[in-house]
Parts: sequence; C-alpha cells; structure tokens
Amino acid sequence: MKANRHTAAPAAVVVAPSGLEREQWLAVRRQGVGGSDIAAALGMSRYTSPIELYLDKVGELGDMPRSPELVEAAFWGHQHEPTIAKVFAERTGLGVVEGPGMLAHVDRRWMLANVDRYVIEPGERTPSSLLEIKTRSAFQLEEWLLGVPDGPALQTHWYLAVTGYAHAHVAALLGGNRLLIHRIQRDEGLIEHLTELVGRFWQNVLNRIPPPADGSEATRELLAHLYDVAPDSVTVADPATVLPLLEKRAAVKAREQEVADELRLVENQLKTAAGESEIVKAAGETAFTWKQNGTFAAKRFADAHPALAAKYTHQVDALDTKRLAAEHPELFRKFRARRLVVPAKKETSC
Repeated sequence: MKANRHTAAPAAVVVAPSGLEREQWLAVRRQGVGGSDIAAALGMSRYTSPIELYLDKVGELGDMPRSPELVEAAFWGHQHEPTIAKVFAERTGLGVVEGPGMLAHVDRRWMLANVDRYVIEPGERTPSSLLEIKTRSAFQLEEWLLGVPDGPALQTHWYLAVTGYAHAHVAALLGGNRLLIHRIQRDEGLIEHLTELVGRFWQNVLNRIPPPADGSEATRELLAHLYDVAPDSVTVADPATVLPLLEKRAAVKAREQEVADELRLVENQLKTAAGESEIVKAAGETAFTWKQNGTFAAKRFADAHPALAAKYTHQVDALDTKRLAAEHPELFRKFRARRLVVPAKKETSC
C-alpha cells in the first residue's frame, strides 16, 4: 500500500522529523541510545565496541574510516527496504506505513527509536505494531531459519520498549532471494533488563565515565585510528596500572607459544599419517585433507626454473612508499599503522 504518515506510537513522542539533514539527525541521536546502538552498548556488536559508542555519544569520536563492505551492505539494505516492506504487506495482508521520524520514550527521553515501518491491522486506521527490516547474506540463512538472531532481536525489543507496542514483525531478506518473516512478542522482563543495563551505559555517558577497553576486534580497530600521535611523544604511566598488564601480556604470549607448539605437533603427526595421499578417511568418512593447493612458492620456483620465471614475470603498478616517505614524511606517517612493541627484558649481570 502507499506509504503515509501517522502520529507517534503509544509510549513515544517525536523528537526529530523524518527528512532531517544528516548532521542534525546525528546530533539528535547523540542525545540518547537508539536501537542500532543496543548491541554495542551491551558489548555484543562485531563492528562497534562500547568505548567507540561512548566516544560517539560524547562527541569525541571524530571521523573514523568505514569498512567499504559495511558501507556497501548499508547501501543495499537501504535500497531494498521499500521492496521488502511491500512484499511483507502482500504476504501478510497487513498494512505498512512510514513513521513521523525519530521517537523518544515519553518518560525516558534518552531511549530513542528509528522504526523502519509501522504495521496496521486490516480494517484499522492506526498502527498496532512495528516492522523491522533486515538485509543479510545467504550465509546467515540457517541462523535466521531458527528465529531472529540476538542482535536484531534486542534491537526490536528496544523499539518495543520505546514505542509501547505489544509485538513486532521482523522481515529479513537473505541472499537477495529468500524473505523470512518472524513475529516477536513483547517480553516485559527482557525490556526491564535492557532498560536497566543500557540505562547504566547512558548514565556513564552523562557522567563522562568511559567504559574500559575490551578485547574485541572493534576496539582494536578503534584504537588503531583514534589518536593523532606526536612523534616520539612520551606518557609517564602509573606503574601500578601498566606493570601488571605487561606481566599478564607476557603470560598470555607464553601460553600462545605453547598452544602454537602443541598445534604444530598435532598437525605434523596428521601430515605423517597422510604421507603421499591428499585425502585421509577414517570410519568411512573424510577425516582431513592435505592437498597441494596452498600458496605458490614463487622464489623457490624462480630459483629452480629461472628461464620460465623470467617468461612469466610482468611489471605491476605499485606505490613507491620509500619515495613517498622521503618526500612527504608527515603524510606517510599519518597513514602508517601503530604497532604495540614490548621490549624484551634485559638480563641482569651477576
């Protein structure tokens, strides 16, 4: 059906109209926590860590590089959204309308929601639930067949908490050709728990108390791009903070080496069992393979067959980083990755 506008949800008020300029919209988002923030606030996001979300909310994140893959995924998700909403309406017989903009809970204005669509029952004039729309890879099909995965489920419950609706629908397009539709019933216990946990995060934002760094890949990526570093600058750290961390790192690195050695031993024993065969079977099934399909040893090939190597060698365009570093040292430094290096302890002489 043709999209139209409607008033705010039962428990929410409009805090930003739809069609707002992006910078204004982002400014409003920083005044609270939205559905797309929930996984990060709880430390459950693969792409955004709690500390990154905190820095964004306090306006200290700055311009961070965005993954081209995520940008592309977001683009196609936006492009497919109207089509998915239309097909959802056709397959369910329910009406689908767009909302008035960004919503906030009527009592807790820091609880924000940007709902994809609102759902109207046949014969009714006002929405009775909401629709969350997702576009996902075909590799996630099995997970979605079992229900709504944790991240989208928490986001949808957050929207139920903000809007006051009793249920929601989630429509996910998997691999571009499989639409799955799930219904989520409001869970008061989960909503209460979510509100409490995310409320603590938001209170820390208001109090300017950053969350601790965690071990996620998202935090590693953040810290690699977060600071503008002065060459050879020095920080005098509290020994009580740094030294225990260095000891813990040394212990973890030692365990890492032990695990690597043990893994190498087991794999060498498996390779011995394979011998000249590429496929090893046990109990009538393929147990493992050791095929000659890995990285090509170019240098070894060139040493053994120099004439053939010369025949198949071609020039490629490559960035002259040495020249760039010599002629533009500050710019070169700006695009270098930061490396964490812990010097080996010097042995004391007896």
